Amino acid sequence: MLRFLGRGRSVIRAIVGPLAAAALIALTPIHIVRDATAQNRGSAEPAEPPDRLRTWQYAAHGVFLELTQRLPDQTRGFFEARGFEPKVADEIASYCFFQSIVKNTAPPSEGDVEFDLGEWRAIHRGGRHRMRVREYWDRLWSEREVSEAARIAFKWSLFPTRQTYASGEYNWGMTVFALRPSAVLDLEFSSTRRGRRSVHRLTGIECAPDVRMHPR
Repeated sequence: MLRFLGRGRSVIRAIVGPLAAAALIALTPIHIVRDATAQNRGSAEPAEPPDRLRTWQYAAHGVFLELTQRLPDQTRGFFEARGFEPKVADEIASYCFFQSIVKNTAPPSEGDVEFDLGEWRAIHRGGRHRMRVREYWDRLWSEREVSEAARIAFKWSLFPTRQTYASGEYNWGMTVFALRPSAVLDLEFSSTRRGRRSVHRLTGIECAPDVRMHPR
């Protein structure tokens, strides 16, 4: 069985707030989860909330993941309001953003679950693309004239790269993919529970189109 060397992790408890954790170094087996149903694979027709933005859900093996589209115009306005220059906010909005929720739905007897977004991959036109996690943006902003307040607001709007949840715990925030508006992707994402790493797949996800919002 394929194994990989585990990395240090930060423990994020969605209910009690962020907690410090010791670095974890372990040999961890990889288990590929092959879901039998379209519902678990996320390839069924996505739900449409009242605002008509599309949502995709994965719910299997004690893991819940939800991705809801964010229009580039929403993202553009959000970051302009937090101190980014319009040109920079427009650059940010050229990426594919989702409002995301993750939750450990397994019973306490099955233990905590850990997510590492650095291991997740967006599959698009045969390519495998890394997510744009907090560390990527930290490096980018360090090369730009971006205010400290804007950097902090940006960082805390995104999911932590690594996080661990006890049974019933959850978190939400923005996830970012290095794809353009209207791109279609499959997401290969992993979770680790009691030293066992599982790989899941959510298919047919669509980045929101770049359309302007108008008041109703």
